[in-house]
Amino acid sequence: MKLLIVEDHQEIAGIIFDYFEASGHVLDYARNGQQGYDLAKNGYYDAIVLDVMLPRMDGCTVCRKLREEGIDTPVLMLTARDTREDTLAGFAGGADDYLVKPFDLEILEARLSALTRRRQGAVQPKQLQFAELTLDLNRHVLIRQSCQFSLNPSQFNLLKLLMLRAPNVVSKAELINVLWGDDEPERNVLRSHIYQLRHQMDKPFAKHYLKTVPKVGYQLVDEV
Repeated sequence: MKLLIVEDHQEIAGIIFDYFEASGHVLDYARNGQQGYDLAKNGYYDAIVLDVMLPRMDGCTVCRKLREEGIDTPVLMLTARDTREDTLAGFAGGADDYLVKPFDLEILEARLSALTRRRQGAVQPKQLQFAELTLDLNRHVLIRQSCQFSLNPSQFNLLKLLMLRAPNVVSKAELINVLWGDDEPERNVLRSHIYQLRHQMDKPFAKHYLKTVPKVGYQLVDEV
């Protein structure tokens, strides 16, 4: 997993880092809410561990703003206050889970693993649908009207993520992570894959679905 830890208590953050890095996970760190929000908005993470009480922007506000931006990364909130009101406030802001300090690191890891599995979907559908587009997940084939297009692995993974998130914008950072992980490619390689995908799925048709959001990423939009 690639995790973002947003925690102003450096000792707690250090303990989390030591545990998860020893298990092979990749972590980024923010010590205040504003920094955490910026990293979560512009980067790709499998899950976010977010403290409630943070300087500059509290955890509930960070989570709410991310959800308003269409970012659905699983968020596990940490708090030192075990009250009903705090728990409800966290879930109301868009949190997926809640853990009270002090906590067991194995429990934290188990809950984060459960959140990422839930996001990916325990049972994958056989196909995805968006407007006229049908993506066959078994054959890696795109169907539009009466046309079928065989997709290479990069095109398939790009379109799958775009369809899962549609009509939300998928950032360039997340697309790069899905295709290459931490081995970021040379400049413009992602743009080349997008061009090839657009050439197949949109160019032969009057209506175009794949849109570029300048300096942010890409999205599928069914515009009238």
